[in-house]
Amino acid sequence: MKTDTQFRIEGSWKEIKGKLKQKYASLTEDDLAYEEGQEDELLGRLQRKLGKTIDDIKEEINSL
Repeated sequence: MKTDTQFRIEGSWKEIKGKLKQKYASLTEDDLAYEEGQEDELLGRLQRKLGKTIDDIKEEINSL
């Protein structure tokens, strides 16, 4: 399912990853593994782990 929310990782992924781990203690390094061009895989892992929609996840990451 394609979503309308744009996904952008601005700044350092390490910072964003740290903030997500603080907010969601259940996330592991593997859950947050990110490589350029693999955004869909990252979003899919986070969706399964957090039980949120892809749009919700994108918006949260964009707000960090």
